[in-house]
Amino acid sequence: MKAELNQRITQVGPGTPGGELLRRYWQPVALLDEFDPTLAPEMAVRPVKAVRVLGQNFVLFRDARGQFGLLDRDCPHRGADLAYGRNEGDGIRCPFHGWKFDTTGQCIETPAEPAGSKMCSRIKQRSYPLVQRSGVLFGWFGPEDQTPPPFPELDCFTAPDTHTFAFKGLWHCNWLQSLEVGIDPAHASYLHRFFNDGSLEDSYGKQFRGASAGDVGGERWPMTRVMREFGQPTITFEPKPYGLQLTALRPMTDELTHVRVTNAVFPQTFVIPLSETMTITQMHVPVDDTHNYWYAFFTSFTGPVDKDAMRTPRLQAVTLPDYIPKAGRHNNWGFNAEEQQTRTYLGMGEDDINVHDQWACESMGAIQDRTREHLGTTDKVIMANRRMLLQAIDAVEQGGTAPGVADPAQHSAIAGPDTVDGIAPAQDWENWWQDAVREKREGAPWHDRAKKASAVEETAGAK
Repeated sequence: MKAELNQRITQVGPGTPGGELLRRYWQPVALLDEFDPTLAPEMAVRPVKAVRVLGQNFVLFRDARGQFGLLDRDCPHRGADLAYGRNEGDGIRCPFHGWKFDTTGQCIETPAEPAGSKMCSRIKQRSYPLVQRSGVLFGWFGPEDQTPPPFPELDCFTAPDTHTFAFKGLWHCNWLQSLEVGIDPAHASYLHRFFNDGSLEDSYGKQFRGASAGDVGGERWPMTRVMREFGQPTITFEPKPYGLQLTALRPMTDELTHVRVTNAVFPQTFVIPLSETMTITQMHVPVDDTHNYWYAFFTSFTGPVDKDAMRTPRLQAVTLPDYIPKAGRHNNWGFNAEEQQTRTYLGMGEDDINVHDQWACESMGAIQDRTREHLGTTDKVIMANRRMLLQAIDAVEQGGTAPGVADPAQHSAIAGPDTVDGIAPAQDWENWWQDAVREKREGAPWHDRAKKASAVEETAGAK
């Protein structure tokens, strides 16, 4: 790839072609957990957070009514930082001269001005639309004269709160190389290779530790065993309204093949199976050109998610309040040479494979130099996604509509998407996996609710 194209697809700041594209999509800005006093005691006193997204600084706060506001962080008076403002219940007040703004950005007080001044009525800080879904606050940063697209009705956003759990972490690298690891079907056989398989009874919430659907001669196989023993997947992809559906086949015997179906939801999300009954929807959100937060949404198709069981081990891997991983370049991501020889292919732990992905992404450098890479046949999804990204950047730059979940015309066609990790009949794997996901979906206790919500929305849209 030429250097100028690499720059075009990695820059995210205001006015950059890539940044203008990403501003057409709903972006996560904070976990609701970040405003929970049991996890963040300071929020009991002052529910205000400084946030940075797409190379811009914002202030996020909650008023006494429980309403959230997301505003530009520089006070429109003389530019002081509103992240240090006083949260007074009805708005946030700049400590410099006392100007106060409500959650819509409207200035409601300019106390140093003469009595009777109407100046504040003419002052409005830019505020950004917010949507709350599945334990996360999303903002939309597109042009002020444009209406945000409908919020995408993916499974992780249509399932009830009881059946979803969200977490996040900060990586010190560009968002695109992080996404490209997530949509790479081949790397799991190497980067996440375990030399020994853990107990299936202790696999809840752990990636690749659960069993693949189906069996081999009546024996349940952990995903780790399949990935370890069959490392040359046949990879295909199919365009979908949301992006790409990815299929990786690992032939096992003449009668059986392992099939793993995942999805790339354009431009910065992937959906993968965690287990037979749970999926992970992960978004990579640029903080700036050299940092990104991953937001992972775990969605259960059976019983409610055990949020404490999911949260506790993940909290042990980060430092609050900014969800910065304890492992990183500063400590070699916890690398252990003995472990690499005896327990794992990488040597960076067995409990949290997120560190494996973090190393892969961060070790490329803050922004991967794609002029130096040599892509192979297993990188066909990476190449296809880059083509889509460049085409979408061009379209928006020319005044067109951003594709996928940012295109209102595609809203009713985007749902799910379906995933599977299973051992299927080699000659009938396509029907097998579609039957498996249909049974999983129809068995979900929230399936009827999601269908009804969709029907109501379609009816409302037709009026």
